[in-house]
Amino acid sequence: MKVYGRFVGEAKQIDAKTGAGVLGVSAVACAACCAGPILGFLAAVGLTAAVGAVLFGVLGFVVAVVAAVMWRTRRRRARQCQPVQSEPVAVAAPRLRAPS
Repeated sequence: MKVYGRFVGEAKQIDAKTGAGVLGVSAVACAACCAGPILGFLAAVGLTAAVGAVLFGVLGFVVAVVAAVMWRTRRRRARQCQPVQSEPVAVAAPRLRAPS
């Protein structure tokens, strides 16, 4: 018995170069051809992000260490300074000018 031009139970032959099969073959060809550059680009972006995060962390740590050293040095210098003796200081009385 024939149904749609073939016998029942007969294997269906698909011609990949006609109809929607062309889209499938094109998609497979595109994926095979472009997968390498796309994965390479994604890897480069990922590595760049990782390196950026590491550099940001290292630079932040360096800035924190420099700030801590400067803060400690200033506090140490402030303790070593001799306190100023407070004495009365003579100040001349201000002279007022007449409005002109």
